[in-house]
Amino acid sequence: MAETDKKKSGGVLVQAGILAVASMLVRIIGLLYRGPLTAIIGDEGNGYYGTAYNIYTIILMVSSYSVPSAISKLMAQKLAVGEYKNAQKIFRCALIYGICVGALASALLFFGAEVLVPKVAAGVLRVFAPTVFLFGLLGALRGYFQASGSMVQTSISQILEQLANAVVSIGAAWVLMHYFASSDPTSQAQHGAMGSALGTGAGVAIALLFVWGCYLRHRKADLALVASDHTGKEDSYWATMKETILVITPFMLSGFILNLTTSLNQTIYYRLIIRVRGLADVEATTLYGIFSNKAVVISNIPISIATAVASAIIPGISAAYARRDLAATRVRAGNAIRATAVIAIPSAVGLAFLAKPITMILFPQQQSLDMASQLLALLAVTVIFYSVATISNAVLQSIGKMNMPLVSAGIALAIQTAVLAVLLLYTNLGIYALAVVSVIYSLLIFAVNNAFLKKYLGYTQNAGRVYLRPLIFSLIMGAAARILYALLARALAFLGRDYFVNLIAALVALIFAVVLYFFLMFRSGTLTRKALLSVPKGEKIADILTKLHWLR
Repeated sequence: MAETDKKKSGGVLVQAGILAVASMLVRIIGLLYRGPLTAIIGDEGNGYYGTAYNIYTIILMVSSYSVPSAISKLMAQKLAVGEYKNAQKIFRCALIYGICVGALASALLFFGAEVLVPKVAAGVLRVFAPTVFLFGLLGALRGYFQASGSMVQTSISQILEQLANAVVSIGAAWVLMHYFASSDPTSQAQHGAMGSALGTGAGVAIALLFVWGCYLRHRKADLALVASDHTGKEDSYWATMKETILVITPFMLSGFILNLTTSLNQTIYYRLIIRVRGLADVEATTLYGIFSNKAVVISNIPISIATAVASAIIPGISAAYARRDLAATRVRAGNAIRATAVIAIPSAVGLAFLAKPITMILFPQQQSLDMASQLLALLAVTVIFYSVATISNAVLQSIGKMNMPLVSAGIALAIQTAVLAVLLLYTNLGIYALAVVSVIYSLLIFAVNNAFLKKYLGYTQNAGRVYLRPLIFSLIMGAAARILYALLARALAFLGRDYFVNLIAALVALIFAVVLYFFLMFRSGTLTRKALLSVPKGEKIADILTKLHWLR
């Protein structure tokens, strides 16, 4: 909200880029520590962690997770019309909301753990409990800065959060696994998972301290800005709290349904695969751990870019819509969707073509490598649908159609739930059924949201330019990268170390894939100089590409 932040904020795509880079770093850090962590706690410990984490995420969504997006939308609307006093009141109400709801949610997780998850995972869920309370405060502070278009505070805090998470998770898991080394394998795995959950809370605590420090630094400038408010409009705290809750609720419910899908699928999977199909508890949990903490974790990396772009565009689109500038609203929405598709489509194809090499780099456990990579290849297409759907959700919420994402998510949830039950009962797909319904779910949300954008915003996409061309070039890229990987793996076989052979061949193939894809995109005119100039350092990049004869 500070004027200094406004001057530095730049364009929407610049701020989206900052947050996207931070999100990618966060995902990379997450992947780098997940490998050693999985080696410490094993697939069984991963299963206990994943089971508790899904419930923790749902409660977090209901209580606090949607606060940054909702608050940034509300405050951006007030800032756009100069109502600085009301913007400050929204922030204070968000803090009160975070404290009250976060405390109740934390108590629910701690005291209701054995009701919410199987007893084997209850201890892990209790460790997660305090994190929900801390996240409520963190969310309000992140939304405060995002409202003015500054994503720097959020970006740095996310990186600090993940670094602390990584260090504490690995350290605590290692200590607890060794302390309980004389216990039975199940008890040892449970305590290892509890150590991993401890890292999540430590990360949020560090991020909260950092963002609170940023807020105190900007407090004086913000008070001066409030003093300059001469609009004469000042809402009561009761009216502000009511408005805050009314806006947070649709954001919350949308996120809740998305994560309810994960929890519901988990519950249906366990009930049917154990009670009906007769699979042992430990085996079912281990398979679920491979799906949720390996394949899903990797597929979420490129999706995090869309999440970052969504967080960045909400204040700008909300402000444009508040000024009733529909043309600017459509332009900003279209730019965000195109930018997301340019990254999401090749990411999905790359994950599909190089699923096993990528999985082996991050999770080299041979006993589950084939299954994890097959699941990842199936999930790859969800990267496209989830990424674009995340942006369309943000656009709909920004223009006041906050219930529409609930409708699309509800339709998708009902259909995919029925399909999952049929697949588990009448086929032998087992854990692969979860990947199949993930594709169905993401596709349905993508399609319904697009229909809503056309209806309420008058926005239509050039499918050939936005999707078809990037898909064609991505398939060429994927095939070429796969061939190069195979050739390099064969040429480097003399090294005798499968992991390092795979690492070198995969990294070279991935770098080659990125270069080839963007070469094709620029040479074909799908990406233009004008599009490039809208990103940070775009002019310098355009000059370099012109000298290389990439730009037409």
